[in-house]
Amino acid sequence: MKRVLTAVALLLLAFYLIFIVGSVGFVIAALVTGLLCYREYDALVAAQGIPRPGILGALTGIFVLFAPLLPAGSANVLLGLSLGLIVLCIAGLRLSALKDILLYAACALFGALYTFAPWRFAIDLRAASVHLLFFALALNWAGDTAAYYIGRSFGKHPLAPVISPKKSWEGAAASVAGSVVFGALYLGYFTPRIPMWEVITMAVLGNIAGQFGDLAESAIKRGAGVKDSGNLLPGHGGILDRLDSSLFALPVVLLIYNSLR
Repeated sequence: MKRVLTAVALLLLAFYLIFIVGSVGFVIAALVTGLLCYREYDALVAAQGIPRPGILGALTGIFVLFAPLLPAGSANVLLGLSLGLIVLCIAGLRLSALKDILLYAACALFGALYTFAPWRFAIDLRAASVHLLFFALALNWAGDTAAYYIGRSFGKHPLAPVISPKKSWEGAAASVAGSVVFGALYLGYFTPRIPMWEVITMAVLGNIAGQFGDLAESAIKRGAGVKDSGNLLPGHGGILDRLDSSLFALPVVLLIYNSLR
């Protein structure tokens, strides 16, 4: 029951943030989501015996999220990231174990991009169309549902036995099919201006990226020796556990959409 109530609350919150809240409110929500994702990522890094990226990694992530919103900001993102990496390396010099400096800086920069950049892309997708953003977020939810039922009934060939023993190639294929059906029905109705072949391309590649996102987060958790990324969501674990697929799907959907405009 706890799991169901949490799922309903998350769906209502997602609906409000995607379709109703103003642009400023959505940017604030993107910032909060990025911070929550980073908080769990930071703990997973520490659980693997690597110095926590901490506040400097979070500040780098906030730059990643907001720099493109500033005048001529997009042209300065690479410069900002390079300067951020310099700051992170300098901060790493305080570590007594010199072998940890590279790990610290790398994990901080990776975490900034991993947990904040997708929400920058969510802002861009919402600016293009609220339906496009909902599609990008929901395509893996639809795929996961198809994968669960098909994989449980027909799954025989392990997809990634070391990382996620319960996933199968049959379930992965069903997930792609589920995302395609969802995308064709949803975007086909709400945004008929987008050609169906483009919708299918976004659905297929976005779903595949999302499945890799799920596997990547599972690998990080296994490396940390934990089952869930956190306990923020009763019955669902942490926020990364719920959004791992979206972290990889959002940039892929945006890339395809922008490339074809």
